[in-house]
Amino acid sequence: MNEDPSALLPELLMLGGAVIGLLTGAFTRRDRQRAVAWICGTALTGAAVATAFAAVRPDTMAFEAYAVDPLTNVTRVTVAVATLLVVVLAAGWARGNRREAEVYVLLLLAALGAVVLAGAGDLLVFAAAYLVASIPAYALAGFAEDGRGTEAALKYYLMGAFLGVIMLAGVTLLYGLKGTTSYMSLAGAPGAAAGCGILLLLAGVLFKAGAVPGHFWVPDVTEGAPPVVAAFVTTVPKIGALAGLLRLATEMFDGADAGWRPLVALIAVATMTLGNLAAFHQDNVRRLLAYSTISQAGYLLIPVAVTGQTGLARPALLFYLAAYAVTNLGAFAVVVAVGRDSLAGYAGLARRAPGLALALVVCLLGLVGTPPTAVFAGKLLVFAAAVDGGYAWLAVVAVLNTVASVFYYLRWIVPAFRPGEPPAPAPVATRVACLAATASLLLGVAAALMLTRG
Repeated sequence: MNEDPSALLPELLMLGGAVIGLLTGAFTRRDRQRAVAWICGTALTGAAVATAFAAVRPDTMAFEAYAVDPLTNVTRVTVAVATLLVVVLAAGWARGNRREAEVYVLLLLAALGAVVLAGAGDLLVFAAAYLVASIPAYALAGFAEDGRGTEAALKYYLMGAFLGVIMLAGVTLLYGLKGTTSYMSLAGAPGAAAGCGILLLLAGVLFKAGAVPGHFWVPDVTEGAPPVVAAFVTTVPKIGALAGLLRLATEMFDGADAGWRPLVALIAVATMTLGNLAAFHQDNVRRLLAYSTISQAGYLLIPVAVTGQTGLARPALLFYLAAYAVTNLGAFAVVVAVGRDSLAGYAGLARRAPGLALALVVCLLGLVGTPPTAVFAGKLLVFAAAVDGGYAWLAVVAVLNTVASVFYYLRWIVPAFRPGEPPAPAPVATRVACLAATASLLLGVAAALMLTRG
């Protein structure tokens, strides 16, 4: 057993940043709490750098309960970079708030929970990570202390608590079968009982991923919470949940003859189809993005369904998660920059802020999966994994959903090029949106070059 705490250095840096940030905020004047943002940003940067050094070391299992391998390392980097972008966005929104320091600390703690979800090799660690990733997010959803925010936080909490209890029931059942909560030890659990435990366990994972049937909170929280918080909760927890689900499927589900693959495939179809159909007639850009994130969860479930049957499953999911993270955050950064929720409110954006309008086009077409963006390469890998894993029909359904999604993204792009007078965009959010759009293009081009050489 590896009991060296340095194996968990990225996680310790994030935890240390949250603790130091909280203490700093408690003893700092309100007008100087921006220092906490720098502390949290430094911790996230340090976690990403530490992960780069950890990636060259051999894979290990820390304390017999936490895997340090490529799946965990990619999740560490993706979560750290995504959360750093959100912290930058939050610095403008939370400035001057009497609880400004708490915003950055809660973001860091929720991000830590997302990372641990991906690395957990034991169901008890997974359950603890679920709580760490969830509870700070509930507080953030209602941070504005207005009616819509309070309603969003309450719905978010109730859904999370309900599905979390179901997940814990699954943990209890699986423990009762084998007398252990280790993933590897549970791989050979009896069929019918294991299938029931797996089904219950999926409830919590699907809630964090924003997938059917745990998706009901996504539109209301995305619309009711502050836009910066909406950007975070629709991106970072999804990364940890899906990476964690892939580990569960690889190390535990794959040894159970419980027919879980068709179930995950059907959930993927229901999620992507419902998300796309519900987004068609949305006039509120945040609700449109909410249903978009639901549909993206459907595509991201495809590699989980075929893991163990093709070597493409893991790289497809990990690359798609990174591509989705920067692209989705870029779209939300545009919402933060403009400050309007209606589609009509974006009229004239191309004339007022051409760079921001271009970033919007890149991110929205990126979410469709248009070359040369990163999501295009991610979807290509996902479709190839489905075909190679014996689920060609699932790839066909995903392609049809992708084509259908073009309509509602264009409904947002077209008004930006019509005459109008949008407000002057926020400069920091504009820079984040342009940076995310550039990252999406660079990731897409890099993936294309790698695939061509391969």
